[in-house]
Amino acid sequence: MIIKPTISLYLLLLSISSFAQNAPLQKVTDPYFKLVRPEFKGDLAYETVAFVEQYWRIAGNTGFNNTVYRIAEKLEAAGYVLEEKASDSDRFTYRIETREMRQPTWEPISASLKIVGATENLLSSETNRNMIYQYSSSTPADGVTGEVIYVESKEALSAIDVKGKILFSDQVSYRTLQSSVSDKGALGVLTYDLPAYLQPEKNTTSIQFRGLRHDAKNPAWAIALSFEAKEKLKAELAKGKVEVTVKAETKIYESEELTVVANVKGSDLPLESLVFSAHIQEPGANDNATGVGTQLEMASITSDLIKKGKLDLKRTLTFLWGDEIISTKRYIEEKDKRKAEINWGISLDMVGENTDVTGGTFLIEKMPDPSAIWTRGEDKHSEWGGRPLKVEDMKPHYLNDFILTNFEAQGEYADWVVKTNPFEGGSDHTPFLQADIPGLLLWHFTDQFYHTDNDRLDKVSQKTMVNVGTAALVSAFTLLNADTKTVDQLIAMIAAKAHIRLLTEVQLSKKVIADGGSTKDEQLILDTWADYYVKTMNSIQDLVPADDEKTLRRIVLAKEAIKAQVPQL
Repeated sequence: MIIKPTISLYLLLLSISSFAQNAPLQKVTDPYFKLVRPEFKGDLAYETVAFVEQYWRIAGNTGFNNTVYRIAEKLEAAGYVLEEKASDSDRFTYRIETREMRQPTWEPISASLKIVGATENLLSSETNRNMIYQYSSSTPADGVTGEVIYVESKEALSAIDVKGKILFSDQVSYRTLQSSVSDKGALGVLTYDLPAYLQPEKNTTSIQFRGLRHDAKNPAWAIALSFEAKEKLKAELAKGKVEVTVKAETKIYESEELTVVANVKGSDLPLESLVFSAHIQEPGANDNATGVGTQLEMASITSDLIKKGKLDLKRTLTFLWGDEIISTKRYIEEKDKRKAEINWGISLDMVGENTDVTGGTFLIEKMPDPSAIWTRGEDKHSEWGGRPLKVEDMKPHYLNDFILTNFEAQGEYADWVVKTNPFEGGSDHTPFLQADIPGLLLWHFTDQFYHTDNDRLDKVSQKTMVNVGTAALVSAFTLLNADTKTVDQLIAMIAAKAHIRLLTEVQLSKKVIADGGSTKDEQLILDTWADYYVKTMNSIQDLVPADDEKTLRRIVLAKEAIKAQVPQL
């Protein structure tokens, strides 16, 4: 369909700018905010975090499985019925999926590192539960004692007689050192490797967890050091020969992998769904006991509101708890185990941070948009980082701006900072995108305690979990009940967001050109952003009945308005 410049197009262009200042979506989302805010207290979320974070969790081990059983217990208390006991009339159901594991599970029991002759341990798992590498084997009960040899480089390693020695390096990775254990008779390995964003010289006792590959035929152990322990050990080595004793007790055993899937069946369109996913594994509180707990309270509130007749959901809402990426990918692929198609996927990962303590801010990691190709202006990658994408990697969809708009509304209400980062990957949103399902990530970064044994309950904010959970639920309820009114708001909202983005990009491009940059390159950026938003507008058609010609014409008109805003530089 070709749209010629008309008075309608002119009026739409004039209205976009003013609409951008008038809270898009509020007419649709405000009733849900008023419904959810009084209910979301954060008590269940926080209590769940306190329970989960006491365990060092990987799939199949005691902490992981106890978390699964805790989730099931709370779901039942909220009215969810085990699928095998449910009738067709039960709207709230859950199941625990059980699968064989390709390798045994693992859990740490205790560990210590002591310099021979010293009165106190250099490290103890009582205070540093990340000190022992994941999948390390146990030492003999009285430990392993050996001389410490410092390895300053990969080249130097080849010239060292390592047999019967304990290798230590803050320059060479465990992967490089491990062959000396398996092939050359070294007793074990001590490593230090902490990225700068963890501020190790400030957080001197932090240890970021590390792992080695399980090899039943060649059991091995490795210890990761804190900055403090590394400095003390190097100081002793500077004085002369140093021997240490390493004691480690771990459990490596056959187990099963568990996943929890809870469903709230839609009343009108049960074969369409939105999926929230929170992974259980990781040993921390913020990562990711907060995702587990926040999602559990979201599931409980949803059940309560529907049972009290305050809410109905036309489409199906699913909550998934399992092993990061693996469980989500499998849920997507195993279509025979679910009835509903997945329309949207949202990952909750590290959603409860007390940023006054951890640093960083709450972030929405967007689906791939042009900011992941050209990261400039206010767009910034996190310290996690991301590779530059290509135009063909883009995933134009209204979910980005829709979620951001709702979270910004909660941020304004609660005086809470909400920001975004370009796509980087690495969590449960990735499998959705790989399956061409709209998906994004709710998280925090930079966190100076990320993946360290200082990621404990004292770094968690109940208030933050309330904010994330509230905005996430409101977003879900809005999409699950989306109708013509919602579509009208989405069209206007995307038009406004496109207008603001194009204005920003034009100014950035003009500055680049004035500074001697390529006009051709800058025109490509503007054209790509316009094309992104035109295709984003197209994505709204998923919510529009095929016979709604009036709405479809509005979408076409809005697309032409976006194109009309792109200047030729």
